[in-house]
Amino acid sequence: MPVAVFASGQGTNARALWRAQDRCRFRVVTLVSDRPEAPVVAWARAVGLPIWARSPKAFPDKGAYEAAVLSHLRAHDVRWIALAGYMRLVGPTLLEAYPNRIVNVHPSLLPAFPGKDAVRQALDYGVRVTGVTIHLVDAGIDTGPIVAQAALRIRPGEAAETLLERLHRLEHRLYPRTLDRLVAEPHRVVGRTVVWLTETREGRPAWGGG
Repeated sequence: MPVAVFASGQGTNARALWRAQDRCRFRVVTLVSDRPEAPVVAWARAVGLPIWARSPKAFPDKGAYEAAVLSHLRAHDVRWIALAGYMRLVGPTLLEAYPNRIVNVHPSLLPAFPGKDAVRQALDYGVRVTGVTIHLVDAGIDTGPIVAQAALRIRPGEAAETLLERLHRLEHRLYPRTLDRLVAEPHRVVGRTVVWLTETREGRPAWGGG
């Protein structure tokens, strides 16, 4: 299944999806970035991945920017979009073109700590457990239906940088598995969650270890 990965920075999740594709039912066919100078763009160029990288400032408005992105996606027959550190809200043009087929990864157990600096939010709040969430994208900020979650215990006195590194490792395991299932297995959106039609009982929470 052809997938476009959207990223704005280092693109560690984009790279994880790329590495996993040989054992999954999706193919990463292009990278889209709103920052042409981002490290992920240099990486994509090095591995030979087709790239669309332009600043939204080069367009008159968000609609024009997303229309150009959509034209590129259609040229590559993209069926799903995987956001991987894409630091921009997805607008109506792409949401309407890919209903319930845009996926995001977030470093918290949503609905807790949405938006920016989720790791710092969790540490400041004093929670003992955090984690990662894979969710479908809607018009809000990290408000779309939840697909999968994995939890991680916060160590006493843990620094934000260390916790973020552990969360990244958890994301790199959970995101490819979840995307693989989304693109290939029957499911439907029910309220705030995604229901797998092949399941006969409720899933259990996945723990990411200590």
